[in-house]
Amino acid sequence: MIPKDSRIVVAGTGSIGCYTGGLLAAAGKHVTFLARPRVEAEMRQSGLKVVDLDGTERTVPADQLSVTSDPATAFDHARTILVAVKSGATEEMAGLITQHAPADCIVVSLQNGVGNADILRKSLPATMTIVAGMVPFNVVQSEAGQLPLTVRRTTQGTVLVDNNVAGLADFLTAPGLAVSENDDMQGILWGKLQMNLNNALNALSNLPLATQLAERDWRVLLADQMGEALKVMKAHGIKAAPVQGVSPAVLPWVLRLPDFLFRIVARKMLAIDPRARSSMWEDFSRGRATEIDYLQGVIVRLGDEKNVKTPIARKVIACVKQAEGQPIRCHPVAEIRQKTVL
Repeated sequence: MIPKDSRIVVAGTGSIGCYTGGLLAAAGKHVTFLARPRVEAEMRQSGLKVVDLDGTERTVPADQLSVTSDPATAFDHARTILVAVKSGATEEMAGLITQHAPADCIVVSLQNGVGNADILRKSLPATMTIVAGMVPFNVVQSEAGQLPLTVRRTTQGTVLVDNNVAGLADFLTAPGLAVSENDDMQGILWGKLQMNLNNALNALSNLPLATQLAERDWRVLLADQMGEALKVMKAHGIKAAPVQGVSPAVLPWVLRLPDFLFRIVARKMLAIDPRARSSMWEDFSRGRATEIDYLQGVIVRLGDEKNVKTPIARKVIACVKQAEGQPIRCHPVAEIRQKTVL
């Protein structure tokens, strides 16, 4: 069991890191945030506000926050480290953890993608315990410079973690943050990857999630991507597990329903805060590199290994790569489908 007063380090202060760490800190846990200098300055100035799905606000005042941009300070005496950086930064973060964290700490991946826990296992000392985790819900963050830094949950869901550390789920549970164990985390991560194929479409649409999902052309494009992914997974013997009770095999069928039927069948899917957008849209809006290589990119690479064609995923990747660093605009569905891929 993990002592209640053990120190938690949140490595990465994007939307998920700030949300989970903020709720744990608000619940009285000993939390330190490892943040970029800009975010560190904002949190030191005005604290951190966390807004739950039901509108409940919890604010951690600046004088009660432990935040630093120095990894040596952050990881000193850490017991549990929540890794919440983008997938492309996992190896770099593993190097910092190896250099500065205690050799017997617990490292939990709360990232998108299916391979981050494996990267951590390969990169970190064998004395550290690596835990795969999955955050099913969407969180949006206030614009840069808007104070206090605010993160708002916009969809439902329970955080899942592997069952290899006794008491970890209970230790990480706090008001507004439910955490449970699961014995098929790899299947869960593949199920989440299938759903995360919409991250890119939402970013390219430049629409709120609820608006985008209400439009059948976008849903059919997403269903076509999911169909490719399911063929790739079948070729590799990968079985995606349901996320939030949604069967991976049934989801493409549901998405293709006419609008009036979809609104009936997928009421929970559409019960989204109107401000909700994908994390990739946030990357677009802030001029950051995206995680496309760890989402659609995984499907394309595995498809190539088994000679399974993935034309839609390739087109989406090409559109995202072209859009990175450019002003955000709406990419019509027809433009994505007609994209030429060399």
